[in-house]
Formats: sequence, structure tokens, C-alpha cells
Amino acid sequence: MANVDFIGPLHNRTKRDYVGRVVQYDKANCSEIAKKYGQDYWDGERQYGYGGYKYDGRWLAIAEAMAKHYGLKAGDRILDVGCGKGFLLHEFTRAVPGVHVEGLDISDYAIANAKEEVKPFLKVGNAVSLPYADKSFDFVVSLGTLHNFPISQLYDAVREIERVGKGTRKYIMVESWRNERERMNLLYWQLTCESFHDVKNWEWIYKQSGYQGDWGFIFFE
Repeated sequence: MANVDFIGPLHNRTKRDYVGRVVQYDKANCSEIAKKYGQDYWDGERQYGYGGYKYDGRWLAIAEAMAKHYGLKAGDRILDVGCGKGFLLHEFTRAVPGVHVEGLDISDYAIANAKEEVKPFLKVGNAVSLPYADKSFDFVVSLGTLHNFPISQLYDAVREIERVGKGTRKYIMVESWRNERERMNLLYWQLTCESFHDVKNWEWIYKQSGYQGDWGFIFFE
């Protein structure tokens, strides 16, 4: 198990006005709307979520880096837990032709508006109970999803990822913090986060859950 950063360079390309997020909008109302994970969250105004989550190819470099790191090859089965519109899974099919991809997300809207090439392989569901057999995937990835679970469900979600994956080829990325500035920025910026833990506590959660894969974080510096 290791801390591996695949997402940092992409995350850090976006400039954020942390204080503006709080003082310019009704943050509580924005969070309530965002947590419905509907059109407003994915394709509405920026204060409700992504501000328009369109395919632009930015995930290809990440899929290529993961494929190289984990030695993915044609015929491997890949699962994305919290797949959103399936952009990363589409890029896996480009990075490693011949892989089989599947994805799950809690958002009906995201699945209905997913990338057409991978839409047939996606389904609506909850990470606390994955509808897949034990050890049925060669690589399991979950980006920016598990921090949205309260602690009462978080352990189940981590254990489910461990259950459906083979060996140690698993990767979880969540929002976290290393100092008080990053902690405050996360509190200002987030809309859907339920589990606010620093790096050491996330690593402790993974250990207590029996998780054998790798992990990474994004920070709001």
C-alpha cells in the first residue's frame, strides 16, 4: 500500500476563490442542491458543483499513468466506483485497448448523461453495497467519492472496494488536508463532503477497513 499522486497536477490547474465561495452565495443552500447530484451539480452554475462537467480529454493522461503504474493490459476488468459521466473509464479504453470497463455512480443524472461509448457499462448504485462478485475486477478505482460518505457508511464503502478487487491493484482518492489552512479551504470550498479527515486519519481508516490498495489525496492549498 502506498500514497500515490495521480490527480494533483490536474486538480491544481484550477484557481479557487475560497472566501468568495462562502460570502457570495448561500453556502448551505448550495450544498443542499449539490447533494442531490442532479443537473445543477453536474451542469449548473459553479456554486452548485462542477459548473459544467464536459468531456475534454483531460483524464487521458491520468488513465495512461494508472495503466502504466498498475500494469493494466487488454482483457483486464476495470471498475470505477463513483464514475460520474464515465470520462475516466472512456480514457482507459483509449489508453489500454481491449480492457473491459464498468462503472457505478449514485447519480441518475450522471449515468443518463454519460459518455456514449461507455454508457452501456455504467449503472446507478451505492458504493456501500457494490453489485459485483468477490474479486471480480483486476483494477478498482474511486476518485473524489468516499469523502461524501458519513463515517457510519465509510468503512462499508472501503471494504466493498477491497472485496470486489483482486490483490492490491486498487486506488482511492479523496479530499483531505495537511494543515489548518488546507482544512479551512476545504471547509469553505466543499459542497458534498461528509468525512473531514487529515491524511493520517484517512490512512488509519484504510488500515482498519482491511484495505490493501493504494490511495491519494487532493488538497486545497
